[in-house]
Amino acid sequence: MNKLQPDLKTEIAGIKMRNPLLTASGTFGYGKDYTDLIPMDTFGAITVKGVSPFQSDGNPVPRTAEVFGGMLNAIGLQNPGIDKFIEDSDYLPFLQTVDTNVFINIWGKTLDDYVCVAETLDKYSNDIAALEINISCPNIKEGGISFGTDLKQTHKIVSSVRQATSLPLITKLSPNVSNIAEFAKCSEEAGSDMISLINTLPAMAIDIETHRPKLANITGGLSGPAIKPVAIKMVYDAAQAVKIPVIGMGGIVEPEDAIEFLIAGADAIAIGTALFYDSTAPKRILDGIRSYMKKNGIANIKDLVGTVSI
Repeated sequence: MNKLQPDLKTEIAGIKMRNPLLTASGTFGYGKDYTDLIPMDTFGAITVKGVSPFQSDGNPVPRTAEVFGGMLNAIGLQNPGIDKFIEDSDYLPFLQTVDTNVFINIWGKTLDDYVCVAETLDKYSNDIAALEINISCPNIKEGGISFGTDLKQTHKIVSSVRQATSLPLITKLSPNVSNIAEFAKCSEEAGSDMISLINTLPAMAIDIETHRPKLANITGGLSGPAIKPVAIKMVYDAAQAVKIPVIGMGGIVEPEDAIEFLIAGADAIAIGTALFYDSTAPKRILDGIRSYMKKNGIANIKDLVGTVSI
């Protein structure tokens, strides 16, 4: 009888985690809404919804739509703003009590917005394990070009945030580029300690009875199982290009999905869309990873990372 007990503990950019499973930003709120459904210590870390210097109400409703193989969302980065995030008991004060690492996603409309949030949160380095930079936002001072689809903009924002904080940095990459490896390498060279990918893919759905888009915003971001093959390919490409840790996400629903990302080169994985409809998914995924490791004689989760055979 195989008595091997797989070790899921891992470490990314000096952050020790009980397992490699995270929540994807924007899918777990700020954690408190899930306390009755999923114990916070289920995860190696939780990544919370994005925070900007200003309060944002997001887009008009409807803001989500179910589609075959996933969902569309156009939430519009709704958030309370950095001041309320720090002071209100539903946000940072609550996160200071959870028994896991906390990653804070940050965003803005200008470079100064990102720097402002990073500088402010740097004062809470005892409570925050890392910052995740959402570079999929349009830079309004540069004519609306997305920070994450222009190499010069990517380098500028990552290096500026790097100078503004001592916290470990994750750069969340946009999939809407022709060469993801270039952007991964650019983020690394600019000072990012990790990268995460992929963000959602631009998409649209139409109600054939009304002939109207299913989202008030007309278009939104596609997430869920439908994007997993795209995410696997981009994670593989990025992992080949950088030496810093890679956090993979995009369509993880079953243990096999998470394992595939790890084999492709992800040092950690994040679950997103599945959290909206299945609170048992995190535990099921972790149990499945353990079973797979035990079956295949893999003692440590790190021994599975990047083992794709080409």
